[in-house]
Amino acid sequence: MTTRHIQVQSASYSLLLLLLSTPSSSSSSSFNVALMKIRNTVLTLKIKIYRTIILPVVLYGCETWSLTLREEMKLRVFENMVLRRIFGPRRDEVTGEWMRLHNEELSDLYSSSNIVRVIKSRRMRWAGHVARMGEEGRGV
Repeated sequence: MTTRHIQVQSASYSLLLLLLSTPSSSSSSSFNVALMKIRNTVLTLKIKIYRTIILPVVLYGCETWSLTLREEMKLRVFENMVLRRIFGPRRDEVTGEWMRLHNEELSDLYSSSNIVRVIKSRRMRWAGHVARMGEEGRGV
């Protein structure tokens, strides 16, 4: 019996067990999928993991990117996919069927700004740093 099959009550303890049982050779995408599918992981913990682990990896060096509309769309699709995995499906009150969350519902549930706005604000902040450096700071 592996540590994945052990039933635990604490969400943080189950997260620790998952981290310990995940082989180092497995891909990061399978780790993220497994992490977001844990039923007893608290929603706030999943959001913290997204903000502190997944987003910094995805946005590394985004200050220097020149994004096309197609790349912006792909980033939004990625963010919505992760948020759907975090929040899960919802049950329709009238029919009782399980339904995927729409993009507007995801943006209502996730209070932070979307990934493209974060990239654009970081780019503007970086441009301000470059503008304040002056000629001698750039090595020109």
